Amino acid sequence: MRKILIIGAGKSSSYLIKYLLDKSNSENLKVTIGDLNIENAKKLAGNHDNVSVIHLDVFNIESRTKAIKNANIVVSMLPARFHIEVAKDCISYKKHMVTASYVSKEMQALNQDAKTNNLVFMNEIGVDPGIDHMSAMQVIDNIRENGGKMILFESFTGGLVAPESDDNLWNYKFTWNPRNVVVAGQGGAAKFLQENQFKYIPYNRLFRRTEFLEIDDYGRFEAYANRDSLKYQHVYGLDHAKTLYRGTMRRVGFSRAWNVFVQLGMTDDSYTIDDSENMSYRDFINAFLPYSPTDSVELKFRHALKIDQDDIVWDKFIELDIFNPNKMVTLKKASPAQILQKILMDSWTLSDSDKDMIVMYHKFGYELNGKKHQIDATMVTIGEDQTYTAMAKTVGLPVAIATLAILNEKIKTPGVQIPISKEVYLPILNELKNFGIAFSEKEVEYLGYNPLNI
Repeated sequence: MRKILIIGAGKSSSYLIKYLLDKSNSENLKVTIGDLNIENAKKLAGNHDNVSVIHLDVFNIESRTKAIKNANIVVSMLPARFHIEVAKDCISYKKHMVTASYVSKEMQALNQDAKTNNLVFMNEIGVDPGIDHMSAMQVIDNIRENGGKMILFESFTGGLVAPESDDNLWNYKFTWNPRNVVVAGQGGAAKFLQENQFKYIPYNRLFRRTEFLEIDDYGRFEAYANRDSLKYQHVYGLDHAKTLYRGTMRRVGFSRAWNVFVQLGMTDDSYTIDDSENMSYRDFINAFLPYSPTDSVELKFRHALKIDQDDIVWDKFIELDIFNPNKMVTLKKASPAQILQKILMDSWTLSDSDKDMIVMYHKFGYELNGKKHQIDATMVTIGEDQTYTAMAKTVGLPVAIATLAILNEKIKTPGVQIPISKEVYLPILNELKNFGIAFSEKEVEYLGYNPLNI
């Protein structure tokens, strides 16, 4: 039997494991799942004949190398910073490798070794990055093949709560790593291109410069800029495009309210707060406001941020119960961001019956025969439950499909790579349609950012 090693059985692994086990008899597969915590792996494996679960510590060289030696291909679902040790072993023992993570400098440095050993090291094959790459390149390649010239590309993705589970004023719940939400946008200004002009948005303004988007049957969304929209400019062959913008989607109104936390400094992760474990939520909020012998914390909060008491934004903060003097932080030496995350998890953690949703929106502007055209492409995927989530589906299925395609030599080009070639994206996007992951495309009027053509 052909042996697949999956390292890591976290939240994004459910569909990955199910897909490969469903295919295991017809494709002659033996799946081994290695994890530090084997309980979740056992739950996902079930009683299937073609799967085994092993305790695997990626930092234990003996157990790691033994597992990798015994596989034909290795899928690493570990946090990105842990991939490199697995990747080096895959070079040593001549095994193909698949990850959903961004290509690190350390991973890219293995490119020549992978090529020399005729190994496929597929990365960025999840949802974002992953499905965004593949769906974008399919349309961009089609435009070019028909003689068009790309002048605008915008791409937006959001992990949100499904409409049927959207029951708070923020229209948001944590569907993935809460920490990533709290510290999003930090570490440098957002950088993008509009009408051949470089644009920058510093962190303190990021959530007040938003784009608005409409998706049929799902309503209106907003998007704030990702940190570096130009990262894939050359990779996508868009060196001459006038507009390049990538962003993160939320429901309208989220960013204006979130900006309050940014302005007060509550998303800062660079220092710790004294005696944080003995703070109440109210104490935490008050720590960022001026002293007053008479004014309440609520009044100081509204005054400092110029929020009227009948403003919906005010209701959003009341809903979070951030002024409660009886709820305790309990975290020792915690940063503001860590405390804010704890407070938000009280309100934004998905319940057992909640479903999540992935939304993606691409805009393609191009010139053909002297005229400007635009294609808008949208994709919405809704999860089934808390195990088979939309996030796990859109991350895990592309990983699984790519893994099997590499084993079957449908994907053969060696080296460290991302899924931007036809060899990769055509079969994967076609199969994703069978699972309800598909884009709806429509021709719309091209407006760009310069409708007067000045």
